[in-house]
Amino acid sequence: MEIINSTLRNAGHAVHCTWVHELADLGDALTRGVPQLIFLCLADAEEISAALAARSRFASNVPTILVRDALGEQELEYAADLGLQDVVTLQSRRRLQSVATRELHAARLDNALSGTLAAARQYREQMKAFMTGSADAIAHVQEGIVVDVNPAWAVLFGHEGAGALLGQPLMDLFDAGSHAALRGALVAAAQGRWTDHSLSTVAVLPGGEHLPLEIAFERFDFEGEPAVRLTVASQKRDFETLTKQLEEALQRDPATGLLNRSTFLRLAAARAAQPLKGGLRAVAYLEPDRIGELDREHGPLGLEEIMERIAATVRGQLQPGDLVSRISAHGVAMLIERGNARDLDAWLGMVLQRVAAAPVALGGKSAAVTASAGATPCLAQGELLLRPLEEAVEAQRAASHAGGNRLTRRDAASAARPELGEADRNWASQIKSALMANRFRLVHQPIASLLGEDRAMFDLVVRMLDEAGQEVLPSEFLAAAERTDLLKNIDRWVVGAAMSFCAARNPQKIFVRLSRDSIHDQTLGGWLQQQLKASGVAPGKVVIELSEELVAAHTRDARTLQGLLAALGIELAIEHFGSIDADHAALLGRVPANYVKIDGSLMQGLANDHPLQERVKALVSMARAHQVRTVAERVEDANTMAVLWQLGVEFVQGYFVNSPEQVTLG
Repeated sequence: MEIINSTLRNAGHAVHCTWVHELADLGDALTRGVPQLIFLCLADAEEISAALAARSRFASNVPTILVRDALGEQELEYAADLGLQDVVTLQSRRRLQSVATRELHAARLDNALSGTLAAARQYREQMKAFMTGSADAIAHVQEGIVVDVNPAWAVLFGHEGAGALLGQPLMDLFDAGSHAALRGALVAAAQGRWTDHSLSTVAVLPGGEHLPLEIAFERFDFEGEPAVRLTVASQKRDFETLTKQLEEALQRDPATGLLNRSTFLRLAAARAAQPLKGGLRAVAYLEPDRIGELDREHGPLGLEEIMERIAATVRGQLQPGDLVSRISAHGVAMLIERGNARDLDAWLGMVLQRVAAAPVALGGKSAAVTASAGATPCLAQGELLLRPLEEAVEAQRAASHAGGNRLTRRDAASAARPELGEADRNWASQIKSALMANRFRLVHQPIASLLGEDRAMFDLVVRMLDEAGQEVLPSEFLAAAERTDLLKNIDRWVVGAAMSFCAARNPQKIFVRLSRDSIHDQTLGGWLQQQLKASGVAPGKVVIELSEELVAAHTRDARTLQGLLAALGIELAIEHFGSIDADHAALLGRVPANYVKIDGSLMQGLANDHPLQERVKALVSMARAHQVRTVAERVEDANTMAVLWQLGVEFVQGYFVNSPEQVTLG
């Protein structure tokens, strides 16, 4: 460090070198400061890869130079392959000066260009805001510190002027539950990777009041230094807005803020009657436990306050599109859509946990309150709301009678359905007919990079059309296909269609699922080789997915399949990672994977659940230790994505990124 420092100073650069002693501290060092140049004095290839991963995440635009004892063509090629700017030795100080001067100059030109473009864009936006009389609340933040606010921001946060806010850590203005998402959004925005998503946060005002806010983020240059601009849009109280707010108020219960019963029944019935495009739709019903005891001990007014607290807890966990109502004096009904049953259970379980974790203060006493919930999935093709609602109420009562503070989920009613054997025979007939008539379809869901990589990556999922041309979700027919030994046939159709998609669209990666039947198939390797040859698809574009549950239950077969895929040049992904109680590190050691998809149930409430964040962080660290890339499943909101930035996840997929779209091939 001393040699580099003195060499650059002798060349006229006003440098201040920071020595990062431990590789594990590199990420923190890059986030604390704003480096202009990085020298990697490392010899070990794995350490270099780890350092570059940290740079890619926290300082992707900073030029990086490798330091070697000697310099030759081999070292230059090695650096070029890694995407490094150059290689230097400490013996040739004149060359070190020349390379550093060149890279600093190029980086400053890039920063100046980015700043000019950003300034021009911000100027246009400021002029537009001025012309329309905008009163948006705006703050500028550098390295987590508030450096500038406008009067509207000061008023919004309960201050007469900006003086009390300047120089304060931004996090001091917000509830602890918002901190993880805020940090992630700030890092992403500072790197220019945050788009137009707004973040849902809770501000803490000087008197202790909590104020929900939607905040927009953008990269900004403040006094020549990179910063992040935070904007809270003003609420214009024009006649149209007031009319809309009045209409919404009339549709809600005044005490809890939830939809009133008539509005909920109307909206929920209309949605339940519509076919589901993906995932799972369910009706849930929640009541506090021991209602009679609570009534006797605290009276009707106390019970009403308990309902208001429960409603506030539920409101704080809602996702876009959820419909929730105080449907009875003591009951909350919900129509919610999630990725699968695990996501539903995780979300409802989190709501119950938060209800139990927050005692209610009543008349100077603290009342411990728990609740129970019941849930029933709706039919994917649409149905009347009444039946699943009645079943959800019955399930809630069963949960409460079983001791309370628990969830009971029931499958859709089977009383009016054929026996399982007959149903399977019907499904088998439909599946065979659909295979023969080519009535299967692929839908693709984009996988987005959080590292700023421009990658066309898609997760491919199968759908079946019935004889009337209506779409049938995998959740409806795959279980029957497994029981009737038809999964292998469906797998092969999906793989073949995926190869055609890959040949036509030329994506960088496609993710294709295989079932248990396929990993036992001794002919799969030869068949895959034929498909690759026939389609002309590069093997490296294909990623085969296996569920973690399947890999754990059939580890030897999964390991054999992984070896077969690796020999063909095909990569392996383990989906629903973290969904089962298993030694995940040992599993990755026994079945080497290229990707893990962290289960979507762990995304439910992630943004304000610190223990859950620690669990996901541990999975990410485990994957990184095995050099496995990470994808977060079923990401549904900006706050979750912002937290995933913080936790080091590399890719995300879900309805927030893009909903599944049907594959059409010309």
